[in-house]
Amino acid sequence: MTTLDFRGVYPAIPTPFDEDGRIDFEQLQSDVRRLETAGVDGVVPVGSTGESATLTHDEHVEVVEAVVEAVEDIPVIAGSGSNSTREALELSRRSADAGADALLLISPYYNKPEQAGIVEHYRTIADEVPLPQIVYNVPGRTGSNILPETAATLAEHPNIVGYKAASGDLGQISEVVERTRDEDFAVLSGDDGLTLQTLAVGGDGAISVVANVEPARTGAMVHSALQGDYDRARDLHHELGPLCRHLFVETNPIPVKEAMAIRGYGPAHLRPPLTRLSEPYADELRRILDELAAEPTVPDGGSDA
Repeated sequence: MTTLDFRGVYPAIPTPFDEDGRIDFEQLQSDVRRLETAGVDGVVPVGSTGESATLTHDEHVEVVEAVVEAVEDIPVIAGSGSNSTREALELSRRSADAGADALLLISPYYNKPEQAGIVEHYRTIADEVPLPQIVYNVPGRTGSNILPETAATLAEHPNIVGYKAASGDLGQISEVVERTRDEDFAVLSGDDGLTLQTLAVGGDGAISVVANVEPARTGAMVHSALQGDYDRARDLHHELGPLCRHLFVETNPIPVKEAMAIRGYGPAHLRPPLTRLSEPYADELRRILDELAAEPTVPDGGSDA
């Protein structure tokens, strides 16, 4: 396995289902192999994009096992968060036993702990599970915000090695980078529309939704920026802009599953309460994907990870 420095692109992969709502493990492994062939730096199963909220714990672990089995030489960062510290600890242990290389832990949702509770939550898991762990800040889903000073406190723990930034607040992301510069700590974009901006203020990469559909372009954009080629990175950022925006016109992963179905990567089945993408949005998505397919971008150079 490659060294885990978390620079680069890590698709947050959807969990494919059949028409009866069962996990389609064959399609899941096909998606993972396609992404690895396209040059992504790792994959992130059973996160928000993976509809983890609708999976049982056993299904969660089965998905991690299937993804680990499918990859050849890229790390698997398993989502293992919960609003219950005890439950997150159990999922983290089971994900580690399933072969995950690292963990992504959403901050506790719904019960909205204070910053001290957030610190205690993450430290408890980091003390017990000896894998690299990424803190996931997404206030729009959790109802609470991991403040920059809290991120800096967590970065002091040797097993807490990164921060997925999905607050939409570039000033806050910049402050997290600033406060953790002296730590071995990666700041990763969790908002596809802000990936280039996050890299520009010192971020290290992205846990990306759009990379499921356009892995080569997304990887070329991120690695161009990491190598200092911001002219090329900006061009790719703008090429991806319409798709990035459209993948969030309805709740993620509704649009990305539709996009993958349009590209021929399996049907767009979701588990309730999520429903298929509205038809006017689906028509526009087809148009955007046709435009991207008509002007394929061949990445220059390679990964610097």
